Amino acid sequence: MKRIIAILISFFLVLFLTSCASTMSEDRVYILKMSTQLNEADPLVQGLQIWSDKVNERTGGRVVIEIFPSGQFGYDEDVIEQAILGANVAVLSDGGRMSSYVHDLGIIGMAYIADSYDEARLITETEIFSDWERQLAEEDGLRILSFSWYGGERHFLTNKPVKTPADLKGLRIRTPGSPVWAYSVDALGATPVSMGWGDSYNALQTGAIEGVEAQNTASYGGRMFEVTKYINKTAHFQLMNAVVVGEKWFKSLPEEYQAVLIEECKAAAAENALLIEEVGDEYEDMMVANGMEVVEVDIEAFREASEIAYEKLGFNELRERLYAEIGKS
Repeated sequence: MKRIIAILISFFLVLFLTSCASTMSEDRVYILKMSTQLNEADPLVQGLQIWSDKVNERTGGRVVIEIFPSGQFGYDEDVIEQAILGANVAVLSDGGRMSSYVHDLGIIGMAYIADSYDEARLITETEIFSDWERQLAEEDGLRILSFSWYGGERHFLTNKPVKTPADLKGLRIRTPGSPVWAYSVDALGATPVSMGWGDSYNALQTGAIEGVEAQNTASYGGRMFEVTKYINKTAHFQLMNAVVVGEKWFKSLPEEYQAVLIEECKAAAAENALLIEEVGDEYEDMMVANGMEVVEVDIEAFREASEIAYEKLGFNELRERLYAEIGKS
């Protein structure tokens, strides 16, 4: 009789503890701090806020994404390291930076790898690309939620007109700090200088650099029209961004929240890309209204020059494999 009573007590104790644990789990709020170098007025940051709102709505406030624009958390590389260690942070990154972990991922950041957002998106949806993302999670502790956040076409902004790669010779141009970007910019004729985007304005003022390469939304937001004269329409990069979190933090979420985080990230990215494509020309017009001139360049000359970077990084065969998968000849 005593044994039966003991069993019953144990049974109800387990039920009680399970109920408490379930209640605690249900009540827990997961906070993700989203970092980006872009300022709060950038359309892409607005897209991140929509993602945050949708996740909050679908999880009943159990997953909260806080947006920190303008590099409030410091350099992206530092935020990435925090994510690897398990911190509840996310960062808006690109193929160039991710290539530091999985080399081949860098190809999405190569000059003229794609001619449009749709083409670049198709590359990020290939099985080849998915294998790299799995490798990044399993071996480097970084989870890509979506690689389809679009920044726009990037152009060279300088104080002299640029029509061919020869016109870039000797010009120190700011680029993000990764070999993919540096090799590409070098192949296109310029001298790449790695520095944070937030430092570019002052560097142009002081003559430390003679130009930048950036998408129209970032160029206008960074007030580059005050320190450069020409928008040289090279469209050398189709800027694809990834929202990246640490695998440790991601795995700490209940599976249903993991799914919501990814689903809404991809949906918000697709919606935001349409906005970015819409407003790109408007931002260019605003820079022209502030005194800049648009220079139409010899695109084929730049495209041909970019081949040097593919050879140096060993990306020629890989490019062909990706093109075969997306049906591009």
